[in-house]
Amino acid sequence: MKYNLDVPPSIIEPIVRLALNEDFGNYGDITSSLLVPKSAQNKLYIRSRSDGIISGLQPARMTYELIDSTVKFTPRLKDSESVKKGDLIAIVEGSALSLLAGERIALNFMGRLSGIATLTAKYVALVKGTNTRIAATRKTTPGLRALEKQAVLAGGGFTHRGSLSSSIMIKDNHVAFAGGMENALNTINKNADHMARINIEVDKIDQLDVVLKYSPDVILLDNMSTENLSRAVRIIRSCDSCSPKIEASGNVSLSKVESISKTGVDIISIGSLTHSSQNFDLGMDSN
Repeated sequence: MKYNLDVPPSIIEPIVRLALNEDFGNYGDITSSLLVPKSAQNKLYIRSRSDGIISGLQPARMTYELIDSTVKFTPRLKDSESVKKGDLIAIVEGSALSLLAGERIALNFMGRLSGIATLTAKYVALVKGTNTRIAATRKTTPGLRALEKQAVLAGGGFTHRGSLSSSIMIKDNHVAFAGGMENALNTINKNADHMARINIEVDKIDQLDVVLKYSPDVILLDNMSTENLSRAVRIIRSCDSCSPKIEASGNVSLSKVESISKTGVDIISIGSLTHSSQNFDLGMDSN
């Protein structure tokens, strides 16, 4: 299932307000207020300065809605569409003071999110032809998770867990604090809600003997070589009593992702989609 790319306005609005308050400071745009007449009307064009995938139109539009409801924001493209250098993405028109006040914040959102979408699309292209999904992680910018996950979707990826409450994910520290793998899995199976999916992290092949007895929904193979990933996939697929999804994670790069997908894993989760993407180059100009 692919989700609707729109984030509920009630989630986006506080994010955009925070960004605007940060940029406006105590007195707003003092440069524009000295140079531009209050009655001046103008038009700005948002164009791509590189090739990639667009994301962030929703918070960019809301930036202007919160500054001045009379400003008209007209997208020429949709989130997830590909662009070439010079392509027109949106037109913003109205009070010149309002256009200038929102310019940087709108571009910050679109640049950050289009960068994530563009990087995600590169990973997705490299696993095309396999059944492997590319997924984000919780390694997101604090406060921006909903938007950054939206950008991953725009790039053709999937979002993984949205929060700690989305599903059960037993990691190495959970196992250590719970007194071992079997104790952790026994406790979860005894007490977890029946609707909660259970994901268990494994970083050694020999842990699979224990894990498979508990029939988890997902097994995450963490920081394994492609050789060990292939071995682990064979062992998991041979289980007669369970059929978990198989996820690979840990230091996944563009140069490695294709070989990882060929091991037969279902999902490759990649933190760098959201923590290491390059800002996408956009411009907002008067012609």
